[in-house]
Amino acid sequence: MTEIERRIVNRYQRGFPYEPRPFKAMADALGLTEELVLNTLADLRERRILSRVGAVIAPNTVGASTLAAMSVPQAMLDQVAAQVSAHPEVNHNYEREHHLNLWFVLAADDRDAVLEVIRKIEAETGLEVVELPLEESYHIDLGFRV
Repeated sequence: MTEIERRIVNRYQRGFPYEPRPFKAMADALGLTEELVLNTLADLRERRILSRVGAVIAPNTVGASTLAAMSVPQAMLDQVAAQVSAHPEVNHNYEREHHLNLWFVLAADDRDAVLEVIRKIEAETGLEVVELPLEESYHIDLGFRV
């Protein structure tokens, strides 16, 4: 990673600006241009160093969300993961060593919208989606210096 990439990532893994032009606020705080911040983040995403850039909102405080999992044959895993990730309501997905081997977090405006996305994923993939709703919240800080 370049020095500018490190500065952006280290400063904004937490505390993403909540304002109309968050990337301008980031640029101003770092002494950079908004265009450079946007281009740098786009490049990091394109290189798959970052999977997502944006604010993180506590589960079920705005709209509705759920953790979900699927049992996907290994030969179909990449294809199904891409189908799941194509839905804008899906924040991220990841492979696990378990019979439910593809897990993802889904967030939408309300419970009905969550269920609709689950139905679409099941129809597109031909596979069942198992919901794993939040019962108790634990804060895990996944940020680290790069």
